[in-house]
Amino acid sequence: MKKAVIIPARYSSSRLPGKPLKDILGKPMIIRVCEAVDPKSADIIAVATDDVRIANVVEEHGYKAIMTRDDHICGTDRLHEAANKLKLNAEDIIINLQGDEPLMPNENLKQVSDLLEQNSDMAVSTLYEDISLTDGLDNPNAVKLVQALNDQVLYFSRANIPFDRDNSRTPSEMLKRHVGVYAYRKSALDAFVTYPESSLEALEKLEQLRFLENGHKIIAQKARVTIPIGVDTEEDLHNVIQLFKEQAL
Repeated sequence: MKKAVIIPARYSSSRLPGKPLKDILGKPMIIRVCEAVDPKSADIIAVATDDVRIANVVEEHGYKAIMTRDDHICGTDRLHEAANKLKLNAEDIIINLQGDEPLMPNENLKQVSDLLEQNSDMAVSTLYEDISLTDGLDNPNAVKLVQALNDQVLYFSRANIPFDRDNSRTPSEMLKRHVGVYAYRKSALDAFVTYPESSLEALEKLEQLRFLENGHKIIAQKARVTIPIGVDTEEDLHNVIQLFKEQAL
């Protein structure tokens, strides 16, 4: 069984065009993301991109780039194409690290990978963080999840779940906010791309619901290390650069 970290990276971005190539203290962001992965924790580290400019930068810095189609509807489709080009087998584990997460702790990548490896009946693993009711309750950008007692995910939603019918929550109670770090069995990706967009996926705009609606099991665990901010906007980029400067001191 192999473990592969695949980093999807698109040049186009409505809020920050050319995002993967933005400079962070002398290196393009996509290279900072590659460097966040401990080579000892994965058999393969590869960037999946539809843009030759990104591919060239990745290869110039000694990392592997995989050219993928530019018409994928969702990131999971791009991940699957890259996994096929890497000739990964059904039992191999694929860790998805977004190309705008240069501060991702490697411990979290190892955690999500180990979680899937240790739970053979699960197709996908992911992580969550506790957030306050104030930050998450009515925020559709904070995707919530609920779990069974064995940590299997029952549902993901942008809505207020679990709903507090009798207003019995206390202010100190926390919600589980899903963070977009995944590990997949290659067999799960093979199945995912054969399914049409599911009804819940279309409503919530959450790809992971396609797995649940088609009977695949997802397990989640609280992230052992706090996940720093990613880069969606110019302001995020400025803040990430400041954090890198602080780390360098």
